Amino acid sequence: MFSRFFINRPIFATVLSLIIVLAGLASLRVLPISRYPEISPPVVNVTAIYPGASADVIERTVAAPIEEQINGVENMLYMDSVSSADGRVSINVTFDVGTDLDIAAVNVNNRVRQADAKLPQEVRRQGVTVSKSSANFLVVAALFSPDNRYDALFLSNYATQNVLDALKRVPGTTNVQIFGAKDYAMRIWMWPDRMAQLGVTVGDISNAVTEQNAQYAAGKVGAPPGNTEELTLTVTARGRLLEPEQFANIIVKSAPGGATIRIRDVARVELGSKDYNLYGRVNGHPSANIGVFLQTGANALDTRKAVEKTLQELKAKFPQGMEYTTPYDTTPFVTESIYEVLKTLGEAMILVFIVVYLFLQSWRATIIPTLAVPVSLIGTMAGLHLLGYSINTLTLFGMVLAIGIVVDDAIVVL
Repeated sequence: MFSRFFINRPIFATVLSLIIVLAGLASLRVLPISRYPEISPPVVNVTAIYPGASADVIERTVAAPIEEQINGVENMLYMDSVSSADGRVSINVTFDVGTDLDIAAVNVNNRVRQADAKLPQEVRRQGVTVSKSSANFLVVAALFSPDNRYDALFLSNYATQNVLDALKRVPGTTNVQIFGAKDYAMRIWMWPDRMAQLGVTVGDISNAVTEQNAQYAAGKVGAPPGNTEELTLTVTARGRLLEPEQFANIIVKSAPGGATIRIRDVARVELGSKDYNLYGRVNGHPSANIGVFLQTGANALDTRKAVEKTLQELKAKFPQGMEYTTPYDTTPFVTESIYEVLKTLGEAMILVFIVVYLFLQSWRATIIPTLAVPVSLIGTMAGLHLLGYSINTLTLFGMVLAIGIVVDDAIVVL
């Protein structure tokens, strides 16, 4: 009886079908496209660095105070932390599904700031980083030198200075990071035997570098009040050191007789990498690997095209002997899934057309199911949008299975 209502009113059924198609097409333009559905709870990551500390020390002095403050933040499910022997701690705070990740990151950051007073001074100087964590990998781009003209340190620094910010501005990306970033840093390689002979400790060198490698406000000459000078001169003094030779000349100790002990007497100074823990390779060549994460609800295919366009624009400015490649890309899985759906739909339409016309010998009867199948599938997009789903490998797989059911129903009902 329900179907009889539409059979007796063909104009009404036609208009309703057009509305379903328009709603499906409109939803198709705004539906997010990704490899996997968004079913994992949002995570906020807190990272801190305590150079030279062991895993036990950083767990007690850094991880414990931060966890104490974070515990109980709004909508939190649980948190876990990892303290490593290289002086790093990473705390992942997991929230309820559906929690606004931006608000969660702000709440966690406010709690972390409350723990600053309990953290060691070196940790506060390095800074505690709070960031939104994403498991939706989009692509990994790698900078490398085919002729090995540039080492990993140069490539990583070039990526940090010229590539990272441009990729962060691409719409649809939520996080862009360099795996094993090797930023330039002044390395002081100490000689324990010379330090023992001269009575110099690591703390003496550290304190000397901290005191003599600083930016100070030297003041002004002729500034009011109590001054009748017509000119006011700003005093400039040497601030932070830049060259290895300048660090090597830092005075560590001085004797009453005028003898001085400088860093060059007990250590070797060079401009090297801040971190030597991770190395990247592309076909045997040193590389800087840049991971791009997809924003929740973003279109993976459009974002991938925007990332590729940005990389092509940046490539024009690369120094000679530098290239880029994308060794890891998740979008082909989605592209192939969409292709399989369209392929299955095309095969189903042909089969429906042949079967119906072969047995009924009527063009009118053939056109009806031929139009009913795409109307049903296009209208599915509106249902996906209303239910908050995305176009991913699972929903596309479901559509491939549903096409067979829709085709059978169309033939049987006719």
